[in-house]
Amino acid sequence: MKRFNKIILPLFMLLIFEAVAVTLWLTKNNIFYLFNFSYIGVSLALGIFLITGRYRYARRVVQLLVGLYMLVFLGIIRRENMQIEGFWYYLFTGVFEAATIHYAVAKIFGPLIFGRGWCGYACWTAMVLDFLPYKVPAGPEKKKLRPVRYFTFALSLVFVAALFLSGAGNIERIMFWAFIAGNVIYYASGIILAFAFKDNRAFCKYICPVTVFLKPMSYFSLFRIKCDKEKCVSCGKCKKVCPMGVDVTDNSRKRKNATECILCMECVKNCPKDAL
Repeated sequence: MKRFNKIILPLFMLLIFEAVAVTLWLTKNNIFYLFNFSYIGVSLALGIFLITGRYRYARRVVQLLVGLYMLVFLGIIRRENMQIEGFWYYLFTGVFEAATIHYAVAKIFGPLIFGRGWCGYACWTAMVLDFLPYKVPAGPEKKKLRPVRYFTFALSLVFVAALFLSGAGNIERIMFWAFIAGNVIYYASGIILAFAFKDNRAFCKYICPVTVFLKPMSYFSLFRIKCDKEKCVSCGKCKKVCPMGVDVTDNSRKRKNATECILCMECVKNCPKDAL
């Protein structure tokens, strides 16, 4: 029975992505979408299966499988800007392709099901930042910096809007180099913030513009970490290991940093009573 339960969630995740893959393949008449979302679905399902089996590096495996695919194959080889600028670009052109589909599935409607799982398992920026030494924040949150994410969100929109309004030529080429430059800036700022605040996820908390989409939608997430109050002994270990400062002992949707949870499962792995 235990073995059967371990495959339910991975299978469910795989079926969701297969449904998206087949739907887009048929509606867009492009077999690439079948490959793309099938690959991501298989990678995520594998990761979830490894996590349920308590494999130590399960999440890191998924981060590399999906993150490198998005960064290297889609971004560099296929020259698709999968950053937020790419989303604005396709939105302005009125085309439901590439980045707009990616954002719709992973960052706008997807979080209604799996919350900010994107941040924990597929983000190619976090993929690198999670290799840094400060996996558990060493200092207090810098709440005054939270509004910065809205500035970077607006800046990305203004950048793409300016390209269209100015009548810039060869915008696709500009968008590709914007993707390269954007990633360099993200990695550099993320690493600097991690060492400055002793927190690998400082970039995610204060700078990342994508969270403007993710946070409100993840509030209603179907998949959430919940606490069995009868088993919980209030030892506080879950709070100490959480990279995002979420109070997972509170089962309400209004719990502390509720929309920051990236489903990394560190709290679950470190709970001595299996209460999570």
